[in-house]
Amino acid sequence: MMHSTASLQEAFRIALASLRASKLRSFLTLLGIILSTTTLIAVMAIIHGMDVYVAEKIADLGADNFVIVRMAFFGDFEPKKFLELLRKNPELSIEEFEFIRKEARLIRDIGMRTERTGPLASGNDRMEDVEIVGCTPNMGLLLNKQAVAGRYLTESDNNSRRAVAFIGADVKDQFFPSTDPIGKTILIDSRPFEVVGVSKRAGSVFGQSQDNYVEIPVNSYFKNYGSRRGISFIAQAIDHAHFEQAMDEAKVLIRSFRHLPPAREDNFTVFTSASIMGAWDKLTGAIAATAVAVVSVFMVVGGVVIMNIMLAVVTERTSEIGIRKSLGARRKDILQQFLVESATLASCGGLLGVIIAWAIAVVVRNVTPVPMELPLSSVVVGVGLSATFGMFFGIYPAQKAARLDPIEALRAEK
Repeated sequence: MMHSTASLQEAFRIALASLRASKLRSFLTLLGIILSTTTLIAVMAIIHGMDVYVAEKIADLGADNFVIVRMAFFGDFEPKKFLELLRKNPELSIEEFEFIRKEARLIRDIGMRTERTGPLASGNDRMEDVEIVGCTPNMGLLLNKQAVAGRYLTESDNNSRRAVAFIGADVKDQFFPSTDPIGKTILIDSRPFEVVGVSKRAGSVFGQSQDNYVEIPVNSYFKNYGSRRGISFIAQAIDHAHFEQAMDEAKVLIRSFRHLPPAREDNFTVFTSASIMGAWDKLTGAIAATAVAVVSVFMVVGGVVIMNIMLAVVTERTSEIGIRKSLGARRKDILQQFLVESATLASCGGLLGVIIAWAIAVVVRNVTPVPMELPLSSVVVGVGLSATFGMFFGIYPAQKAARLDPIEALRAEK
């Protein structure tokens, strides 16, 4: 055991000495491994960062919540399918909302929302293309809306169709940067609304602000804009154990309201956070598969280069191999030495690739909206995969060195 450990240590020492002795040759030798590892780790960092980002920013619909919309696409978007759904799927209605709320037994709560974009104004200041959302007051609890000032919308606001507004942080910053907005008036599509609350800042998604909005009672919205388009429902199951049954119940109730026969497909869509993440995983899986194909090419090229260099090293050190064999070194020892050397060379390339990918991730995360995040597993994968390729492509040179006849090797010119 001690002899084996000493041999490994010697092999590592020789490999590192070889790297230091010819830095340029080592760098060029490992260039393929470095590029492939950098590419792999960078892609893993993007996918991991985006997974966390999507789960937190996009797919977070709240505990045991699901959404009912006219139509939604998860996966490949087909224009023909879109036009077909546009034709056959009717808009959700207030009557369906009330029907579900009255008849459902497995749904704890259900909210309704609709939206459009339009201008906001306050004094001489104006904002264009602001998201104007009409929603039921329970949406504050369903979507965990938090007010940093004032309050959220109430049932009284909705029943009385009051002209009150709950504004996003961007609207507050634009119109009331240094004053308390509560009680102030803003114009939504030229109509006056009193600000009753300011939302906690949500940040941005892919560089698109999530705070550029204003929410008003849904009945006030219908009063001003009508109630025929863009309605969606957000429902919450009574508990997690009945989540799937609650979704099925909602589907049955809508189908019943619409008198859909059993053989006919749903003409509406129900989705959850898992639906969004499933579609996202499918997309990132395709990206990862493409990255693996590219990385494989780089890895093979890098491995072939390492094999050629190791063959040259065997030739350069033929006399040394002969001396070691004459002093009692076994084929196993020579084989192990060269395998460890090639694996160490490749591992150094993989480690350098990880460092470069980490630097890229830091720059990208701080300069762009792309949320790159380097998972610890990517470091293990990067270095481990590089070492594996290095060892695989080092087998032939190592076997050639191990099979050298000691007498012929000692005769080789130094």
